[in-house]
Amino acid sequence: MFLIKKFIIEFGMGMDFHGQDVNKAAGKAIKDAISRSCLIGLNQIHGLTEESLNEKMMIEAIIGVSRPEDLNIEMLKKLFPVGKVTIQARKGGLTTAGLFFPGFGDTDDTIEAAIVCVTVSV
Repeated sequence: MFLIKKFIIEFGMGMDFHGQDVNKAAGKAIKDAISRSCLIGLNQIHGLTEESLNEKMMIEAIIGVSRPEDLNIEMLKKLFPVGKVTIQARKGGLTTAGLFFPGFGDTDDTIEAAIVCVTVSV
């Protein structure tokens, strides 16, 4: 019998300063979280090989942004290099005042911030 245990819970934050794009903010949040996580010990604990990581590693990401309905879940899943990834989009994050520079892609004067919780289980 194969038991699933949590090994990593990490948070990340990302912002889109120009363009108000929830996907850019969420992508930066995911990269922030996984950049502080090291999976090196999993092969010693469970004998995981590079081939078996995609089969046995379960990754859950919960992303909070102001417009969760605008998230491209399939694109965001591709940011994880290994594992079976599931993503939940939730209303959250933060929209705050910034500066309006149309030449930078701004549609208004706000900054979009996202937060993510990434859980890795094997």
